Amino acid sequence: MVSSEYERRIAARFATFDQDGNGWIDREDFIAASKAVLNEFGTPARSDKGQSLYGGAEAFWQGMAGIADRDGDQRITRDEFVNGAVKRLRDNPERFAEIARPFLHAALAVADADGDGSATVDETARILKALGVPEHIATATSAALDTNADGKVDEVEVVTAFARFFTVPE
Repeated sequence: MVSSEYERRIAARFATFDQDGNGWIDREDFIAASKAVLNEFGTPARSDKGQSLYGGAEAFWQGMAGIADRDGDQRITRDEFVNGAVKRLRDNPERFAEIARPFLHAALAVADADGDGSATVDETARILKALGVPEHIATATSAALDTNADGKVDEVEVVTAFARFFTVPE
């Protein structure tokens, strides 16, 4: 049986995706997230990195809609999000992370100023802030993502943390 505390924590994560605050998650939220990241780093939408980010956002939206949009209206309500996360992803958080991987990979690439395949802790904080995370939380979170303390955040670190944040109650 899933605890109401677990459901409450997953529901709180809903706002991370509802970029426009209209009460549901839809494709436009993923487009808005992409635009915000591109704007933060001054990356043109029509560039290879911009197109990759939009493609990753679309793949992420399609995967999430496939898991959570139970009524097929192309909107994910808070209840659909909680049910999708709790019922379909709790036992397999890696599945959710794999849905997000193309977007996460592309966001890191946008932030990756030196082209080494990772972003600095500061660049990662900028991504989070662009997505609406308050500055103090973005700074602390990006530092915590650097699990090997090399000053960089790579795809493995981000995908692992993403899976835990959205599917594990702790």
